[in-house]
Amino acid sequence: MQMITAPELAAWLADDTRAKPVLLDVREPWEFDECRIDGSVLIPMNTIPGRIDDLDEDAEIVCICHHGARSMNVAAFLERHGFGKMVNLTGGIHAWALQVDPAMKKY
Repeated sequence: MQMITAPELAAWLADDTRAKPVLLDVREPWEFDECRIDGSVLIPMNTIPGRIDDLDEDAEIVCICHHGARSMNVAAFLERHGFGKMVNLTGGIHAWALQVDPAMKKY
């Protein structure tokens, strides 16, 4: 699994020459309602095993949570199940709010 910082992810998303990743937000619905990166798909961590078929194992997937721990666990789980292009957002949505989008609500 690769790790990516919030500024690196912002640059990736802004780069029109590069295919966009799937932004997999594994937080709880109430957290997703508080704040999220535009284009993120919510699949809470505890539902991943039952929804694994909803994901493309060939896609580049960036896992996102609040601080990066849950998303790292999900990325590792998906890697063990054949997903080869997993990326974890270091510092999670909190780092995104601090480093990329200061107007984003923090919790």
